[in-house]
Amino acid sequence: MRSLLGLLLLAFLVSVAPDAGARDTEHFFSAQEAAESDVGRTKLFEEAFYLKGQKHPKVAKRLGQHATDQSTRGVFRSDEDSCHVAFISAIRELQVQARRKGGDGVVDIVSITRGKETSSATQFRCIAGATIVHVGLRGTLVKLAK
Repeated sequence: MRSLLGLLLLAFLVSVAPDAGARDTEHFFSAQEAAESDVGRTKLFEEAFYLKGQKHPKVAKRLGQHATDQSTRGVFRSDEDSCHVAFISAIRELQVQARRKGGDGVVDIVSITRGKETSSATQFRCIAGATIVHVGLRGTLVKLAK
């Protein structure tokens, strides 16, 4: 009888366990709020960045596209705070690539999290899992006209 109860308990735990760690919540957050957060103010570089659909200065030279997928921990902080951190990390990576190619900005930034492209002039897409959040971005590295 105890072995039967043990097997039933084991079967129940195995059937429930995948659901506990499989959370994939899609969020859309304000890019401006993320950039103006404490993390954004301290971590972002000087290179300008503009989401697709956002007005930006005239482009003097296009230097190619770059994509990045950034993750951060989601444990012990809200999805919004974690998503902001991942977004700032992704923007920072785009800024670094623009700088390396002699550029001073990134334009037409779109979210590309998990292969799904989403474009917004004001928001980025973030996927929050049980312990990790992901933000993927792709943008065009540019030299802006002065």
